[in-house]
Amino acid sequence: MTLYDIKPKFQNLLRPTVARLHAIGVTANQVTLFAMLASILLGGVLMCFPVPLFFISLSVFLFFRMGLNAIDGMLAREFNQQSQLGAILNEVGDIIADAALYLAFAFVAGVSPWLVVLVVMLSWLTEFCGVIAQTLTGSRNYRGPMGKSDRAFVLGALGLFIALWPQYTIVANIIFGASVGPLAWTSINRCRSALEAKNA
Repeated sequence: MTLYDIKPKFQNLLRPTVARLHAIGVTANQVTLFAMLASILLGGVLMCFPVPLFFISLSVFLFFRMGLNAIDGMLAREFNQQSQLGAILNEVGDIIADAALYLAFAFVAGVSPWLVVLVVMLSWLTEFCGVIAQTLTGSRNYRGPMGKSDRAFVLGALGLFIALWPQYTIVANIIFGASVGPLAWTSINRCRSALEAKNA
């Protein structure tokens, strides 16, 4: 069970907004690029000014970004905007955005940079394994337990925690350390399910 499982309900809430965006000419690729560039901008600001209070913006933005990720997919599928360029932008944009946002934690005093980097690299690995599954089976794999939405929830909550209780930033090391196992298991899970589907 991951947050991805509640995606259909989330999409239903966003459908009126998606329809309005399409009506004014907004495309899926534009939304994808906007999400990536906004992530880079916010991540860059937090790296330059790693003040714990500023990390409340990360919590808000990660929720906003989940909405953007749902919107670009809905625009692509429901309004015939799917393309090879869109698929590339979607995958590349996600890993760039993740790196820009999550690496900002490494600049906070008391947080272990190597743990942050390790989590970012494992996050990339989970997405790579999802793409491998698509190559083998024709279907993108989103199995958890630590998929993109789950990471956003956990690290968004961490950003809020750091903003509210900056004296306990060391808790971030516990969260990042505890994320390593689930991220590794997610990668294994995605590869294993792809092999099972291929051999079925």
